Amino acid sequence: MVIPALNEALRIREVVEGALAQCPTVIVVDDGSDDGTADRIADLPVVLLRHPRRMGKGASLRDGFREAERLGARAVVTMDGDGQHSADDIPRLIDAANRHPGDLVIGARLRKRAAQPRYRRLGNDFGDWGIGWACGFRIVDSQSGQRLYPASVFTLRDVPGEGFVYEAQMLISAARDAGAGVVAVPIESRYAPANAPAHFRKSHFRLVRDLREIVGHVAAQIWARGDMLREYLRTRATPPVIDDAGGDVDPERAGSRAPGHA
Repeated sequence: MVIPALNEALRIREVVEGALAQCPTVIVVDDGSDDGTADRIADLPVVLLRHPRRMGKGASLRDGFREAERLGARAVVTMDGDGQHSADDIPRLIDAANRHPGDLVIGARLRKRAAQPRYRRLGNDFGDWGIGWACGFRIVDSQSGQRLYPASVFTLRDVPGEGFVYEAQMLISAARDAGAGVVAVPIESRYAPANAPAHFRKSHFRLVRDLREIVGHVAAQIWARGDMLREYLRTRATPPVIDDAGGDVDPERAGSRAPGHA
């Protein structure tokens, strides 16, 4: 497992302890934190990589993937360090990966979506729409940091993009370069109510800035491929793959929608 972390002292120990209960090897990449993040887990049996300065989530994931490859991992689960993902969902991602060998699995925040701020839902839907177009099939929750990457994907070389753009590009590269599908496993949206005590630190994702960078990056790839209308129609005709053992999520309602569609 790879956990990128930037100033996560509030929840990092809880997150790592949960991860260790599910995975024998946990790699934490401290991206230049200045709040004592690394000190909070110094006594835990993890592989700790540290950046001397902030380098972004893309750099953290790249370094974590390289270390996982060096250790001989056959797959890597990623999880953010802020506590918004539950380690209890990891076995479900692994089960889905076994049912869909070679595919990338996303822990998609489809349950209790009312807890997710509306502006975040709209931003996620827009991201799903564009990234799915670049992949060639529809995707659910392209912004989720809880994923399972098979070896054929996390070992890809020269994947472009920095920061949050890198995670978007990993989906595109999985589809276009590794020939992998993308499977969504429904998980709960874990957000604190606006008037509740601080349970999670403020998100590092800045909706307007980061989404603009992602959209620009993705749009350039769509344009470069040419025949945009044909690609778009093919994408819209390919529904998202949702591996839902509970059977309570409708793929058509959960699937990414074009902007302006309910």
